[in-house]
Amino acid sequence: MDTTDRSRELHLTMANEDYLECMVRIEQEEGAEGGVRSVDIANKLNVSKASVNKAVAALKAQGLVEQSHYGKVMLTPQGREVGKAVWYRHRLLRTFLIQELGVGFERADAEACMMEHALSEDTMDRWLAYLENQGVTVVED
Repeated sequence: MDTTDRSRELHLTMANEDYLECMVRIEQEEGAEGGVRSVDIANKLNVSKASVNKAVAALKAQGLVEQSHYGKVMLTPQGREVGKAVWYRHRLLRTFLIQELGVGFERADAEACMMEHALSEDTMDRWLAYLENQGVTVVED
């Protein structure tokens, strides 16, 4: 499986999940409560602004983001929920790879990004619960 169960229900691609995760990260890191600028998303994901606009249009059609004409992108409650879930998985997996397996940060970060999309929601929830029970806690950047 290449996306979580919820993402499949919403017909989200891995890239869609990455955009939602990115927006949550920007909100948290920069306190962007009034929305996120497309240019900031493009810079963080290292993609073109045109790619961001295309992704935002798709996410907007699914009711996961809102954007006024050329305004900031705002996550809807459902978009924020999905984005937060993906970001949490990413951080917990990255922490596990670093702390338990000794993987370097850059590699752990890249591989956690791949892993967060690859497992079913049920399997991921079970793994995360196992890690939490083992005392693995999320380490912030």
